[in-house]
Amino acid sequence: MKFSSLSFLLPVLVLTAWSQQESPVSASPPQTDPAATVAQPERNAPPRDESRKLDLTPDSAGKLSQPQMQELFRVVADKDIENDKRQRDYTYIEREVETKFDGKGQTKHTEVKTYEVLQIYGEQVERLTEKDDKPLDAKEAAKEDQKIQKIIDKRKDESEADRKKREEKQAKEREDGRKFVREIADAYNFTLVGTELVGGREAWVIDGEPRPGFEPHMKESKFLPKFHGRVWVDKDDLQLAKMEVECLDTISWGVLLARFHKGSRFMLEQTRVNDEVWLPLHLTVKVDVRLALVKNFNVGVEQTYRDYKKFRTSAKIVGVSEIKDQEKEK
Repeated sequence: MKFSSLSFLLPVLVLTAWSQQESPVSASPPQTDPAATVAQPERNAPPRDESRKLDLTPDSAGKLSQPQMQELFRVVADKDIENDKRQRDYTYIEREVETKFDGKGQTKHTEVKTYEVLQIYGEQVERLTEKDDKPLDAKEAAKEDQKIQKIIDKRKDESEADRKKREEKQAKEREDGRKFVREIADAYNFTLVGTELVGGREAWVIDGEPRPGFEPHMKESKFLPKFHGRVWVDKDDLQLAKMEVECLDTISWGVLLARFHKGSRFMLEQTRVNDEVWLPLHLTVKVDVRLALVKNFNVGVEQTYRDYKKFRTSAKIVGVSEIKDQEKEK
């Protein structure tokens, strides 16, 4: 699964995680920009003062002020966007274990899928490689290669007008992401719990509880009061090292009238790789959902990530065979 870590602050995370277990090889919604490189600054981004230090001194009640949290999340959002660019330079292996439960919480079915996350023209794409920890048969593997080749051909033949339109859409999504982060700072009362080690690195531990009277300005933000949780922010890199979120009440979503029930929760942990980028390490999701008010799903998803390799961004990809050749060279 490809993602920007801040997207997991959205209630959409739970929906995304659940929908991917229905169709895990479909494209997922991170921001991508084939024209960008790691060294390029974000277009139209405000200037940043990297020397500026955050003041996270809590008040006498142990709480953080709204201005403090707004500044923290602004910086974390900017860091996440920069990190997203670096993330596109990496390939890795994703292993997903999906467990379906019956009404009594007993396991009905477990399925394991392993994906290779590739980089194609600056875009992350998943290729299914194993089912239940066994390699795909020849027919299934050929089908995956055809899927990848179709994406390659589409990008190779993309017109300048289509490329510009896609980049403009991605730029809007990034700006919407920034706006949403500001909404998060307004939606919760935060308490600085202290510091803990995450992956051997010191992180601030911050609890967030819905703030009474919050008025959302974005339609996605109306679900924020339905969640609470805890985040761990790496003190040195100001990246989200870990987060745990729980649904406090039933929420309804989308044209299919999906309802997610109280108690649905997830945990994400990230790790620093090559002293330059934060990448997913472990994700667990537990959702209880009713689709179209008829069919119930009680699903647990656990995803682990490994074998991070830096992709040669200067490489020119012209076909599936070239991807495999480049992978052998790394």
